[in-house]
Amino acid sequence: MSDRKKSNRARLIAFYLPQFHPIKENDEWWGKGFTEWTNVGKAKALFKGHYQPRVPADLGYYDLRMAEVRKEQAAMAQRAGIEGFCYWHYWFGNGRRLLETPFNEVLSSGEPDFPFCLGWANETWSGIWHGLDKKILIEQLYPGIEDYKNHFYSLLEAFKDPRYIKVDGKPIFYIYKPFLHPEIEIFIKLWRDLAIQNNLKGFHFVGQTPFASDISKLEKLGFDAISVVRLEDHMQKKLTFFRRIYNKFLGGMKVYRYKDAYPYFVGKEERNINCIPNIIPNWDHSPRSNGRNLILHDSRPEYFGEHIDQVLAIIDHKPDENRIAFVKSWNEWGEGNYLEPDLKFGNQYLEVLRKKIVIK
Repeated sequence: MSDRKKSNRARLIAFYLPQFHPIKENDEWWGKGFTEWTNVGKAKALFKGHYQPRVPADLGYYDLRMAEVRKEQAAMAQRAGIEGFCYWHYWFGNGRRLLETPFNEVLSSGEPDFPFCLGWANETWSGIWHGLDKKILIEQLYPGIEDYKNHFYSLLEAFKDPRYIKVDGKPIFYIYKPFLHPEIEIFIKLWRDLAIQNNLKGFHFVGQTPFASDISKLEKLGFDAISVVRLEDHMQKKLTFFRRIYNKFLGGMKVYRYKDAYPYFVGKEERNINCIPNIIPNWDHSPRSNGRNLILHDSRPEYFGEHIDQVLAIIDHKPDENRIAFVKSWNEWGEGNYLEPDLKFGNQYLEVLRKKIVIK
């Protein structure tokens, strides 16, 4: 076990979005030069007290093709007690990949010297919720065994990199929408076999779901761990009558106060060794959807600290190797879901995290 793991109260892995550099597909769909910053920069406050637009501070409106930016992100994360990044990875089938440049450069250059794993964002990209008439931008396909093999070998160099994050010596591979894969059991078995053939110990597969009731289903499919991302579906059940009326008054926007929502981000299931909790600093999807999705209102560093305490308490009894929590997310600015410094709070969220996580 690394010194970094030993010096922290938990193994924190932060999701990392690579959508901060231009690609030709986004140019075609959204206009020349589009990146995630395009949505972030044009966001507007939709109701009184709504924190928009959000402006990045220390790192500015960065371009992830720049090595200096990636190094500074890793340095910030490490100081705050984060063990590594989970880079979102896009494989649409038949060898089609998007947004792979930042991670490929991290892999080939060896820098930053900061742990990582991969999360497969296996989802069709649709433009319907983002103001485009075209419903399907690029479709997620599952062409079969040969494609699954090609997928594995395209990432083998990463799996063998000494920086790759493991559990019990097995590389973590996170799957965003496990139930969308029509042959997920075949995929998991194949990859485990290929791992052994290529001198890896296997895989630690993590499947995401919004529902705790899916845990046993994912276990039966072969997943080693489950990440239950408890956002809107859980808190909606706890809403007061007045909050529902308020949301209707806002034109149907789904607005909840962060301090009312965070107690429901974690449930008793996360006490189990195979259920991984999520630390959620904030959420506001309005830059992408103009208010037609979830908004957590009035997130503050002190509430965030209380949420961290909640997560630490529920995983404290687990073995060191399994005392994992995902941070959702490091830099999802278009969803108001980030830890990077902004003009309003500076590095307060990172500082709260450091004080809670790093053992002096």
